[in-house]
Amino acid sequence: MTFFSNRSACYAALEMWEQAAEDGKQCIICNRAFVKGYFRAALAYQNLGNLETALEYVKRGLGVESSNADLKKMSREIEEAMRMRRVDAAIETANKLVAAREIADAYKTVDAALRLDPTNTDLNNLMDRIRPQYERLEKARVAGLDRNERIKEEGDTKFKNADFEGAIACYTRCIEALRDDTNPLALKCYANRAACYKQLSNFEATISDSTMVLDQKPDDIKSLMRRAQAREACERYRLALQDVRQVIAFGPEVCGKATYDLANGMQHRLNRVINQLKQG
Repeated sequence: MTFFSNRSACYAALEMWEQAAEDGKQCIICNRAFVKGYFRAALAYQNLGNLETALEYVKRGLGVESSNADLKKMSREIEEAMRMRRVDAAIETANKLVAAREIADAYKTVDAALRLDPTNTDLNNLMDRIRPQYERLEKARVAGLDRNERIKEEGDTKFKNADFEGAIACYTRCIEALRDDTNPLALKCYANRAACYKQLSNFEATISDSTMVLDQKPDDIKSLMRRAQAREACERYRLALQDVRQVIAFGPEVCGKATYDLANGMQHRLNRVINQLKQG
């Protein structure tokens, strides 16, 4: 592992990053506890522009030695580079959307990117261009909604502003006005109200509203995850595990990698808890 590590360093000095990466990986194959091997591989992948793989090796190395200063520093550098890459991609995407007159999507793209980099000049200039157009379109869209849809929209605005009690009141008014729990608009209100209840740690209500959605839409992934998390909080571990397994069954392509990873982590945790309860 020492020879592989030293040769990886030589390749790095010559900017032969593919060879440096391969020797870094060989270090780990020789000895998984050899922290410098993770650093060598991560450095090579970082310079190859493969930031996701670089960060994976950093995290694996920190799993061996959590206090390693070099790996912690590299983790910060890579995460910052990944953040800036997402911002640059968002700017490119938003400009294309503006050119295609897809203003609503452009607004959402820039808004999300500004949360990553609030002081970015290009993003703020883009937002200054897009916002007036977006607001005109939104005003026209809302004017075309019926009364119940406007109540739901009011709830959505309150939710975005973290006024969860106010949002719950709006969603409840809409549900009561519709008087049909199978109505698609009512199901959206139940789903959004469940999200509000979850934010307020009202887990029983979260379970109830999520179940209302799932009775009509059994494959609603967000509702399954909300109910699983609420059931876990209420110590209904077996029921939570059922929901989580259903999400995992969709696979990362359908439910998204972040949701899949969250569900997978919950599954391992719930299995441990259930096994501990059996032994106790």
